[in-house]
Amino acid sequence: MKKYVTVYKFIIVVLVVVILVGCLSYNYGIGAVSKESKEVSFTVSENSSYLSIAPQLKESGLIRSETFYKIYVKIFNPQNLKKGTYVLNQNMGVKKIIETLENDDATTVSFTIPEGKHITDVADYISEKTNIKSADLLNYWDSSDLLNKVITKYWFITDEVKNNNLKHNLEGYFFPDTYEIYPDATMEEITYKMLDKMDEVLSKYKTEIEKSEYSPHEILTLASIVEHEAILDEDRPKIARVFLNRLDIDMMLQSCATIGYAIDEWKLSYTNSDLAVDSPYNTYKYYGLPVGPGGLPSEASIKAVLYPDDNDYLYFLADVYDSSSNKTYYSTTYSEHQEKCLLYLGRSC
Repeated sequence: MKKYVTVYKFIIVVLVVVILVGCLSYNYGIGAVSKESKEVSFTVSENSSYLSIAPQLKESGLIRSETFYKIYVKIFNPQNLKKGTYVLNQNMGVKKIIETLENDDATTVSFTIPEGKHITDVADYISEKTNIKSADLLNYWDSSDLLNKVITKYWFITDEVKNNNLKHNLEGYFFPDTYEIYPDATMEEITYKMLDKMDEVLSKYKTEIEKSEYSPHEILTLASIVEHEAILDEDRPKIARVFLNRLDIDMMLQSCATIGYAIDEWKLSYTNSDLAVDSPYNTYKYYGLPVGPGGLPSEASIKAVLYPDDNDYLYFLADVYDSSSNKTYYSTTYSEHQEKCLLYLGRSC
């Protein structure tokens, strides 16, 4: 009998030791990674869960163990995980991290507008980071109520944006950049943030813009063409001058960039039917500048229009088929231009 009692005692001791070791390991595993304070910006993406972010938390140095973190999550079953960026700390530990993610609002989310993109792309970028639908943004940006407000608020926006022939009234007016916003930001707040940035950029050139024979709307329109046509930064002022030279002699701009926007399709070459499309953006059909911008120009393209190169070129040819050279060739006469087309493209233009 004593022998069995001794065995039972031994088993109990072993179980107690195992439990104690397990508890100590668990407490250690969910404890803070560091005693020192070190803030970490942590982004929760769309459709994430508390379990799915475990590797990301470990990689960010915020938890000691994915396993013990997942055990904690399964025991306490936290709710309310929202996408966005949170400020966490390596001295928090799992309990505090979960409480922060569960109860705090995300600090900010960011979206980036690459140069040359379109207002429809901007709507998609914002929609991916917020609960606002792309279609709702586009409708808001085209609304007469907003247009009247921004015309009053910003010096560079005029009644030209009310033209009914525009595909999207504020196309070209949102400056391409990276923006930080709150996940619950309103359409108005986001819109003004992007327009404020364009205001900041254009205000650097306000004197030159006011001296120009072209309105801010026309400058942004030409800059959007330059943005699409230029391969290298050094080409922007040269190409801007080519188009300005054409405008000076009432020559058609004949820019493929405007065709692409008119038909909403971007190709290396366009067919005769493409070039004949009846659109106020088609500079192969109509003289002068198109009705408005066909994309979001960068500061470099805006600056190129305001400070164009000094040349008498009327033609240019971008060798888009040779990505290794990125070369653009310029000509003053049509015959010279055709010679270069045959030489570099193997066909007439």
